[in-house]
Amino acid sequence: MAARDPQLLSLALSELIALRGFARVRGDNELEAVWKAVAGPELAAQTRPLQVSRGVLMVSVENAPLLSEISAFQGPELLQRLKQKAPHLKIKNLKFKLSGT
Repeated sequence: MAARDPQLLSLALSELIALRGFARVRGDNELEAVWKAVAGPELAAQTRPLQVSRGVLMVSVENAPLLSEISAFQGPELLQRLKQKAPHLKIKNLKFKLSGT
């Protein structure tokens, strides 16, 4: 099939969705909504889920004291709640990093 030949509308739409990254935006929005539900409004306001890679959710944290607190005390509970709330995301671990680093 030459580049100018007509193609199926479904194929063209699939290519457009992939090219524009619409599927990723939807996934990012879902991840952010799940994180807000699990972390609660106060913690969610100071953190942001970045990405899931190989089952590890990377979360950005606004300040160093909060980073220490979450890493030392809240991480396991947050992970358990994430697994219960969104098992389809297949999150196995959490990692936290200071925002802007």
